[in-house]
Amino acid sequence: MKRRTAYLIFYLLSVLWGLPLTLAGAAAFAVLRAAGVPARRFGPCLTMTVGRRWGGLSLGPFLFTDPEGSKYLLLHESGHAVQNVLFGPLTPFLVSLPSAVRYWIRTAGERRGRTFRRRYEDAWFERQATRLGKRWIGDARGSLLEKAPPDPRENL
Repeated sequence: MKRRTAYLIFYLLSVLWGLPLTLAGAAAFAVLRAAGVPARRFGPCLTMTVGRRWGGLSLGPFLFTDPEGSKYLLLHESGHAVQNVLFGPLTPFLVSLPSAVRYWIRTAGERRGRTFRRRYEDAWFERQATRLGKRWIGDARGSLLEKAPPDPRENL
């Protein structure tokens, strides 16, 4: 399948099937663009760099990361965009909310000096996001798979 066709299908499914997150992402994107935050493309996704030291967030095809975000993080967040296309209106409940709650719990625990035995990607939705991002978005960007270094935050 040609890249243009694949992107068209991705956008159509993002809007038609994954509408809740896509609308939230479009609204956040519009507000940040109006505030002068620059945007760039990462595969079929639009990405913006905001804040600092918080990781990333995917709202449909819109990715928001901190300035320290690596290619690995962008691949992971773009994998969440693919999950939005796969799970549609169920994505907030199956992926987004559990991922956010898990992130907040881990961040609060780490601030208190707690260490976690399980890796961040031990949760099925996080592991799947990385795999999907590497497979679908990584390949579309010219095999970033081999070029993306492992993220040191992977073992949080």
